Amino acid sequence: MHTRVMWWEEGKEVDSTTRTNQPRVLQFRLLQLFLLFLLVGLGVMIFSLNMMRYFGVQNVVPVQQSHFQPCFEEAHTLDTWIRPPSKLLHTMNDSELFWRASFVPGVKDYPFRRIPKIAFMFLTKGPLPLAPLWERFFKGHKGLYSIYIHSLPSYEADFPASSVFYRRQIPSQMVEWGMMSMCDAERRLLANALLDIDNEWFILLSESCIPLHNFSIVYRYLSRSRYSFIGAFDENSPFGRGRYNPSLAPQVNLTEWRKGSQWFEVNRKLAIEIVADNVFYPRFKEFCRPACYVDEHYFQTMLTILAPNLLANRTTTWVDWSRGGAHPATFGQPDITKEFFKKISEDGPCIYNNQPSSLCFLFARKFAPSSLEPLLAMASEVFRY
Repeated sequence: MHTRVMWWEEGKEVDSTTRTNQPRVLQFRLLQLFLLFLLVGLGVMIFSLNMMRYFGVQNVVPVQQSHFQPCFEEAHTLDTWIRPPSKLLHTMNDSELFWRASFVPGVKDYPFRRIPKIAFMFLTKGPLPLAPLWERFFKGHKGLYSIYIHSLPSYEADFPASSVFYRRQIPSQMVEWGMMSMCDAERRLLANALLDIDNEWFILLSESCIPLHNFSIVYRYLSRSRYSFIGAFDENSPFGRGRYNPSLAPQVNLTEWRKGSQWFEVNRKLAIEIVADNVFYPRFKEFCRPACYVDEHYFQTMLTILAPNLLANRTTTWVDWSRGGAHPATFGQPDITKEFFKKISEDGPCIYNNQPSSLCFLFARKFAPSSLEPLLAMASEVFRY
């Protein structure tokens, strides 16, 4: 009897020990499974890395490359700042263009070798019928001049790639004779020319203008002058003071009112004054309208007020007003003779650098397309180009 009890008690002890060991066995098996999965994962990773190295795969996920480009290239050298625009056609509006063109270096001395150039600015309706004559004038003087053309927006020039006028048109707008849009076009020409830091002298011309002397004489004449050539007269007549509007005061008083030729030459300092102006411009735009012709008064009056000591008070472009009317005389083929140009050369004297001079005019207008052939025939003898 005693033995059976012991078996039963021993049976209880065995059953209790078995139940106590079961959780430990389960934990051990889970640990084994975890280590197995870990070893398999490491194996797969090592295999994948070896495959990527073998096949040269850098990224298993395709990533689309960004097409973003900065608005401007970072300026690494001085040349980036001083190099003129490679293309004249840009997308700036007038406000942006004038703002950009009015930048002035604070240091006067240039830290590079600068060769001053003349900017020839052609204000035209369309074609340049006298272009072959100008081609001869510019030949052999590359690097001493720049050319800018403001024509009707609808006009498409067809100059050959070999021409000095090839791709020299600037973004233009419509122009009305006698209105502020005429001065807008002139300011637009100046502003585009100012983007080239080498341009020092700025000449306004039309499609009917011709050069009366060779390039060397013109360059020497302008570069040695201490003054800019813009006519500005106090004319006490219905066509002078008679056009003054009292509403222009106080910016412009009657005694400051000036009249002069539309065709001018100014240096870089005065060109910047014209482009940067926001004081006189709105007054003239509102209070100088036909019969007040703003292109004969705006720049002339403003520069007389701002910088009278820099003006020669005359133009270098000859015109003939002897026939009367609102426009000067136009000359065609029958008018082109040696005697005709001798008369122009004797139309003087004038004042140059405060001294009398017989050389007064560098250009002349108005010449019709029919004058081109005889002009070319006598260019080498009369004009020396």
